[in-house]
Amino acid sequence: LRSLAHIISYNQANHIQVFRISSDLIPFGSHPVNTISWETQYKESFQMIGKMIQSAKVRVSMHPGQYTILNSPRTDVVKKALEDLSYHHKVLTALGVGQESKIILHIGGIYGNKKLSSKQFISQFKQLDQSIRNRLVIENDDTGYCIEDVLEIGFTLGIPVVFDTLHHAVLHSDSPKTVTEWIDECAKTWKFEDGPQKIHYSQQNPGKKLGSHSVTIRIKEF
Repeated sequence: LRSLAHIISYNQANHIQVFRISSDLIPFGSHPVNTISWETQYKESFQMIGKMIQSAKVRVSMHPGQYTILNSPRTDVVKKALEDLSYHHKVLTALGVGQESKIILHIGGIYGNKKLSSKQFISQFKQLDQSIRNRLVIENDDTGYCIEDVLEIGFTLGIPVVFDTLHHAVLHSDSPKTVTEWIDECAKTWKFEDGPQKIHYSQQNPGKKLGSHSVTIRIKEF
């Protein structure tokens, strides 16, 4: 929490207005081994950092990892995913940030049937508390769900979609739409209360496997 406070101060001083908070902020945050009432015990710290975030006009978000899979056919995996999403929501709520501070999630696995797995995601999403649903946005990935797939789910659920340029470069549909056109399509999923549209921009690392992030941004390409 002290490190997060330092980061927000640094961002404010350097005019950085977006920041992704680590899911590891609270060790074992959604695991049963953690029985600490951290949101109560560290309430003052969370409130202090929340005021810093609002004062600096920094927009924060969180991005659960690859094992938070809502559409898994295994009930134990889905249960853990629900607990993990609840944990991320509790962090953002403890900071006192609004609905524009998002939790970004990939759709999950295909499990041999993408259409059925998409329906499973939609079904599980509807089981979430409304407060969590208000924060959740979905993003294309580079293995199973291209931006066209994710937009179909986003429009069905009425939730925002984040366009990731690097994932799109690795996995995309046969559509002739340009990157700009896909960004415009995603813009249609964002409501006023969700805040400005979010986009994930990164580039391929030329020395690593496909989908690896570059160390820095090549400005001309950007």
